[in-house]
Formats: sequence, C-alpha cells, structure tokens
Amino acid sequence: MRRRWQSWSRRRRVVVVLLLVFALLVPLPLGAYAVSLRIHYAGDPASTAQTRNQDALWLGHAWVDGRKTAADVTALAERLSGTGIRDLYVHAGPLEHDGTLPLAEVSPKARWFTDAMSKAAPGVRVQAWLGDLVLPAKNPGMDLDSQAVRDQVTASSAAVLDQGFDGIHFDFEPVHSGSKGFLAVLDQVHALTTGRGVPLSVAAAQIDPLFKLNALPLAIAGEGKWWSQEYFGQVARRVEQIAVMSYDTAMPLESLYGGYVAQQTKLALEVTPDHVDLLMGLPAYWESNPSHWGHAETVEAAVRGARLGLGDSSRQNFGLALYVDFTATDEHWTAYRNAWVRK
Repeated sequence: MRRRWQSWSRRRRVVVVLLLVFALLVPLPLGAYAVSLRIHYAGDPASTAQTRNQDALWLGHAWVDGRKTAADVTALAERLSGTGIRDLYVHAGPLEHDGTLPLAEVSPKARWFTDAMSKAAPGVRVQAWLGDLVLPAKNPGMDLDSQAVRDQVTASSAAVLDQGFDGIHFDFEPVHSGSKGFLAVLDQVHALTTGRGVPLSVAAAQIDPLFKLNALPLAIAGEGKWWSQEYFGQVARRVEQIAVMSYDTAMPLESLYGGYVAQQTKLALEVTPDHVDLLMGLPAYWESNPSHWGHAETVEAAVRGARLGLGDSSRQNFGLALYVDFTATDEHWTAYRNAWVRK
C-alpha cells in the first residue's frame, strides 16, 4: 500500500496534463462528452439494481502487521453484518520489485487475522491484496515481462495462501493496456489458485471512455490511465473477479462523475464473461485535487452511477467495492447501505 500511495502523485500529474491538453485543444469535444455523461446520469435506477451479496471492501495493512486487536475484528464483523460484502481484500504486501515477499517482516499477524475472521464472519472471504509499481512507467518497478519475476510472484502468492487467505487479489499499477507480461502472470497464478480451489481477483484500470484517448497520457507522460475495452476483457477472462478502480477521474461535478461511473459500468459489463464477478469501486475517502475532487467523487454518485449502468440486468455476480476501510466514514457506509443494500 505504501507504494500505491506514492504512485498517486505521479498519476495526478498525468491527469493535470490531460486537463491542460483538453482545455487548449479540444474544448468542443470535451463539452460534448460532458453532456453525454450527464445524460448517462439521468433517470431513475431500476428498483432491482441493488446488492447481490457480491460486494467487497479493501482493507489496509494494519490488519496483518499487529496493529489490530480481537476487538477490532469483532467491530469489523459487526460492520459487515447486514451488508452485501462477501470479500475482503486485505493489504498483505507490497511485493518487492523482484516478486519476493518477506512474510515475517510484512505480515507477521496474517494467520491470526485469517483465523479470527473465519470465526467472526464465516461467510466472508479474506483475500490477500498484493501488488507493486511496474515497468515501464515506474522505474524502479516490477518487470512483469520477466519470467523470473513472474515465478517469484507465483511463489509469493502460494506463501500467502499458506497463511490462510481465501484468494489472491492483485493490484499492479500502472499496467499499460495490452501488457502481455500482466496477462502472463495472471495465467501463471491462476493455475495456482485453481489448484488450491480459491479465486484470483484483480483491481482493474478504467476503460478508455473515448476512442484512443489513452494515447494522450502515453505520448505526454509515458503512462496510460485507461485500458482498451478489448484488453479489459482479456484480463477479465483470466480471473474469477475483477474490480474496477472507478475513482480518481478528475470529474469536477457529482453528476459528471456519476455519469462516468455509469458509462464505465456499461463498458465493463459488455466484455466481462458471465461467470466472472464484476465489481465497481466506491471512493470511500476524501481528497480535493485535480485528480479527485472530493465534492464530486462521492459514494452516493458512484452507487447511483453503477445502478444506472447496471440497469435492470438480472446478472447476479455484480457488486460494489468500498475503497478503503481506514478512510471510510459512517457517512460513506450509510450512503452504501441506503442506496445499494437497502435491507
């Protein structure tokens, strides 16, 4: 998680550059796109668009490094009760750039936590959230094109499963759209998780909302923000669960952000296989900067957008994922419950 926080400032620079390019070169297309997002956000969500009990929550590193207590586990189980949350992605890394993971140093209380949660909330799966910054956008970073690195990632995944985790959740950033190394590591680790009878899930980039828009940040900053819809589908076919990081969008208004989430939901639904769980991320944190305007990127707007994107679909393996436990407030939880759980 430490490396993920550090990567945010770099991602913000990409967003700022994009905004400047838009403002100078494409005001009319940008205006038309804003209108289209507002249209996506219009209307009322279907009454059937509510939790399918396939939701998730990202958890910070404190749960596996000794900072949490039995009382915290009890409180977490009580918080989850009556929600649709089935999966917890607990930060068990970060991986080293060579794919190794010093378990004794990084997650000395992992076995305690997995055992405690299995007793406190037996219906909830606890997945190990692993990741790293990756080449070529981040240097130093992990080289997913290296077979030796992929072998180490697989070995590290096996080691955390031995700690009692119920699955592997990958968050490698930023993975360029079309990366063959990322697909290869998913294939390799999926063979492991299939053999263990546990799911492999992945935190996914957003889908390119406009034709070839991703070429701009790649050309300007060497870092792509989006995946093509085709590549998103290729990733989804290699896992049991894919969770879209549908936040840090730079949308300045709540209606535009909600419309963006609705569009992202529709695009993801089109290419996610029926047997694969699709989750849309909820921004349960506050920041105010060019990458994430806190007044616009709200849990309320994200839930409404996801519901509009889902429509009246009967698809059962669809859910929402709250990011992240240590910044989520009672207001965030209330917005999630009232608009999505509604029990």
